[in-house]
Amino acid sequence: RIVVSQQRPVPVDGDGRVVHASAALDTLVEDGAVAAYGVSVEKVEEALAAIARPHVATVQIIANAFRLKPLEQVFPAAAEAGVGIIVRVPLASGLLSGKYDAGTTFAADDHRSYNRDGSAFDVGETFSGVDYETGVLAAREFVDLVALHLPDGVTPAQAAIAWVVQQRGVTTPVEMKRHAHVRDRERDDRAADPRMARGRATIAAVAIVVEIAAHVARRNSHHAAGGNEDVRLILANALAAR
Repeated sequence: RIVVSQQRPVPVDGDGRVVHASAALDTLVEDGAVAAYGVSVEKVEEALAAIARPHVATVQIIANAFRLKPLEQVFPAAAEAGVGIIVRVPLASGLLSGKYDAGTTFAADDHRSYNRDGSAFDVGETFSGVDYETGVLAAREFVDLVALHLPDGVTPAQAAIAWVVQQRGVTTPVEMKRHAHVRDRERDDRAADPRMARGRATIAAVAIVVEIAAHVARRNSHHAAGGNEDVRLILANALAAR
């Protein structure tokens, strides 16, 4: 028997039910031809519909510091159903590596150049839907906070991935190896280093820096409305509110 992973987004009907390919795969599992299958989705409703199917083993979805919505419903539902969660784009297309700045450029055929507005496919696949300039600003603060709160030598990428792994329901993160920020797998795989699990204090620190990065990223909509609140003030307010 084989295991099938459906990598394209799952079609969902008007009632939020997964249809077509997943229904066929359910039949194959029931017939004993397929051991299990997983699906890749873009939206929360697609994930929840997939989790509700009888034979889905894993769901792959975007989640990171700039994409927190799956934490509210998808992860708990998957954990309850015994469905594995594979988190893709855990570094927000590299933003959370801290390696990009306002002057960073990408090739014309790179989605980080041509899909920032979601014109080619779901905008969440590119910088998790965060405005690039805002994301760079948030990532800069994220880098500083990782250095302040976490053990020496822990990189922003490690902190971001460690936080993803620590979420209830998450099985594993996945990131494209072709990106420069993850080519050094030996270094980045230290997200599982014992230093990243030195008890609740370290875990809490990871959560703090990630949540603050997300808070700063959300200022994108604030600026779109004409606001100009200083990033440092936003960070200070976020810390004070914890």
